[in-house]
Amino acid sequence: MEHDAVADKRKEGKRSMVWIIFVFGAVLSWGIYGPVLHKGQTSLGNPLKALLCVGVAYFLIGVLVPVAGLSSQGGVTGFNTSGSIWAGLGGALGALGAVCIIYAFKSGGLPNYVMPLVFGGAPVINVVVSMVTHPPKSAPNPMLYVGFLLAVLGAGMVLYYKPS
Repeated sequence: MEHDAVADKRKEGKRSMVWIIFVFGAVLSWGIYGPVLHKGQTSLGNPLKALLCVGVAYFLIGVLVPVAGLSSQGGVTGFNTSGSIWAGLGGALGALGAVCIIYAFKSGGLPNYVMPLVFGGAPVINVVVSMVTHPPKSAPNPMLYVGFLLAVLGAGMVLYYKPS
């Protein structure tokens, strides 16, 4: 009996850490995103053509994959208005971010400048918005603000010391 409990705990521990694999997938995907998008935009000669290609990729991955997955689970039903609006807004923000990155490149920004600023600033904004929408039960540890400063300094150091 005790052996089963230990085995269950081990299995649950492994399962609960699966999310980290997806985090690495996002880090890898978004880490490569800027240079790849910049190369595509430069090759196409027009940022709107690059944005159209991004939109097609979003459709193929963001629409067809969940439709196939939901279909295998019994169908594409059970949506509610609130969840649909919030999830749609999240998708719109993701697409708007892609538009901003494309126009940053169009305006002369290079991936080795644009992306560290985006990925250095986005976590700070994420924490601030998360704290506003889900207020902490107690005052944040002062080290949070040190972390904000380090995130900004880290992005600045990446920009300053990047290879030429």
